[in-house]
Amino acid sequence: MTTHPTPPHIIIVGAGIIGLSHAVAALDAGYLVTVLDRDSRAVGASIRNFGHLGFGAHGGALAELADQARPRWIELARRAGIPLHHTGTLVLARDEVERAVLSEVCATERFVNARSVDAAAAAHLLGRPAIDPESAGLLVPGDLTVNPREAVGALAGWVHAHPNGEVRWGVSVHDVSTGTVATSQGPLSADHIIVTTGHRLGELFPEIAALHGLGECALQMLRIRTPHICGPGPAVLTGTSMLRYSAFAGPAAARLRVHLDQSRPDLREIDANVMLTRHTDGSLLIGDTHRVDSATPPFLDERWSRIILEEITAILGAGPPEVVERWQGIYAHSPTHDIVDARPLPGVSVLTLGTGIGMTLGPALGSRTIHALTESLPPTTHRGES
Repeated sequence: MTTHPTPPHIIIVGAGIIGLSHAVAALDAGYLVTVLDRDSRAVGASIRNFGHLGFGAHGGALAELADQARPRWIELARRAGIPLHHTGTLVLARDEVERAVLSEVCATERFVNARSVDAAAAAHLLGRPAIDPESAGLLVPGDLTVNPREAVGALAGWVHAHPNGEVRWGVSVHDVSTGTVATSQGPLSADHIIVTTGHRLGELFPEIAALHGLGECALQMLRIRTPHICGPGPAVLTGTSMLRYSAFAGPAAARLRVHLDQSRPDLREIDANVMLTRHTDGSLLIGDTHRVDSATPPFLDERWSRIILEEITAILGAGPPEVVERWQGIYAHSPTHDIVDARPLPGVSVLTLGTGIGMTLGPALGSRTIHALTESLPPTTHRGES
């Protein structure tokens, strides 16, 4: 009888950016990997976002993951042939209350490499001749931009082309138990199973979804064109963004929240994050609005979209833009947990985010999970052969 090393088999349920990031990390660690997804191609949250890899905006416990994600994203892009643009992010402040937030965070270590810009420089970065002289900005240089519609498909292609990897589209998963996944194509066996199904987690593990208060956050986004902007440039965040990202948290942001509650109830009503990214085809991805529910109605509110369009038009200083597309995004939302990380059964891991930053943090989360897994499941096992 002889023995030879055989890599353990990992099944990953969900081919979004988090699932594919786990797949790449597992392949790098020496495992056999099968990724399953119910859809025939990528159509979920991972293609419906801005493509903004905003590492600098995350503070607290998420800052370390964000810093780990950046070099991993650069490596993923190189391998999979994903166009990656070193655009940076312009955080735009349009009044004294918003400027106070930037002044406060400039003194923190998180923004040590950021550069303050005046109104003239901010206007230049926005591609317009001038802007209100009360405006100012903070240029965060390390942030990146990808086209989300291209990135996820390219990464799935890389995994599927790997000698030890495959991605199976159009395969529904009905049940997960230790060592076995029940699918629409019959049962599949694995040494370990990782579930990364986002807002659909409750379909397989309702008790975990309930424990974390997991619901759905629906957002409205648009793709536009304007005559004077073409090609990549910095992503743009605004005062509403300062209320959503943890790196800006502090007394000044708390005052900004009260200020916007009073001065812009329309933006607060739709829980707006007024921001944009610029892409190589000359279009801009803009948004977005947020509504949390247990089950998302499919209907888009045109008034909400008009509010976003008016804000972006004011920021860009241009006439009404051409709207190319509108869509609804949905991601998992937890009021208590940014990251849902559970081990419901032996040999089964569950990983999703309770907030909409999976595109940025996905590669770091995948590496973290697989690194922990190798302590209990070494990359090779020795199986006997007669």
